[in-house]
Amino acid sequence: AMAWRAAPRAAARLLLGRRGIASCLDPSTGLTEDQKEFQKVALDFAAKEMAPYMAEWDEKEIFPVETMRKAAQLGFGGIYVKPDVGGSGLSRLDTSIIFEALSTGCASTTAYMSIHNMCVWMIDTFGNEEQRRRFCPSLCSMEKFASYCLTEPGSGSDAASLLTSAQRKGDTYVLNGSKAFISGGGDTDVYVVMCRTGGPGPKGISCLVLEKGMPGLSFGKKEKKVGWNSQPTRAVIFEDCIVPVGNRLGAEGQGFSIAMQGLNGGRINIASCSLGAAHASVLLAQEHLTVRKQFGEPLANNQYLQFRLAEMATRLVAARLMVRNAARALQDGREDAAVLCSMAKLFATDECFGICNQALQMHGGYGYLKDYAVQQFVRDIRVHQILEGTNEVMRMIVARNLLQG
Repeated sequence: AMAWRAAPRAAARLLLGRRGIASCLDPSTGLTEDQKEFQKVALDFAAKEMAPYMAEWDEKEIFPVETMRKAAQLGFGGIYVKPDVGGSGLSRLDTSIIFEALSTGCASTTAYMSIHNMCVWMIDTFGNEEQRRRFCPSLCSMEKFASYCLTEPGSGSDAASLLTSAQRKGDTYVLNGSKAFISGGGDTDVYVVMCRTGGPGPKGISCLVLEKGMPGLSFGKKEKKVGWNSQPTRAVIFEDCIVPVGNRLGAEGQGFSIAMQGLNGGRINIASCSLGAAHASVLLAQEHLTVRKQFGEPLANNQYLQFRLAEMATRLVAARLMVRNAARALQDGREDAAVLCSMAKLFATDECFGICNQALQMHGGYGYLKDYAVQQFVRDIRVHQILEGTNEVMRMIVARNLLQG
């Protein structure tokens, strides 16, 4: 193989620091010693346990359960869950740093882990003591996996119009309806489901925790996707599904609030996954430009490409600062946290996709081959501009905040 053929294993070595990271790109800048330590743990895990297998997981559509359980042993199964039920008790900024680092090894797998973490946090935060102790320990260890069920075939961005109904009958709810595009659907064990227990609109929505095997719970076919192939995606279907009232998180009517609070963190998490993919792609482009020759000299001598690389690095650092600023705001419970999370998600997912796409362009025809990691980063993070609230909805949230009053 040619020396500059940046196949997945070469990419893994790159991320371990075979080439020094330019100081302006250093993701540890400004972090505490503790944060630098678990960032290094996550980067090493990504390089050794994820990057070498990223292409295989994508090609064969493998859900890497055992790898994720290894990550959970490092505390990555319930990063911002309280320690008394097995969580790591870390901050939102800590969480962002970890997901960014893990995504350098496989953005698709890390994105699923971020959704899993969001589900465990919802149970930890809004569940009672019995629910916390019943569900959280096995989820934090990733002995069991969780899925988040909000989107429906007819309600994506307009989540408050969801139709899945839960009718109370004594000590149970009878659930009917379906959810679409559910990450992990069919392969996971716990489903955090938003459903309608009351009238129309957000105030009629409640949150139930379902377990695989409950009568009336079934799944659609596995979807064929452009990226995110290391996690299965299916419809989740409820046909007279019986759920104990004791599986409801919070009060009736609190579901929409729980969903939105979860998504604020989810938006930072998914933006962080985009940062990791973009960081890896800049390093791959940097490597390619220095070793690939055209017209008798390395591509790195071409000033146009130098300028594009400089722009990529600048946009990456700007996006990282926005995401970390929003993470701090959410952790501190600031009034502007929700809109800052929306801004960060909008900016980071748009910019990081552009960075990965430009890195692919710099690879020329090689960038379009599946032997090269850069094309997978492009495919895996394209969906980040759609999920956890589309970037069009992020614009609506920011504009509403600017224009209210």
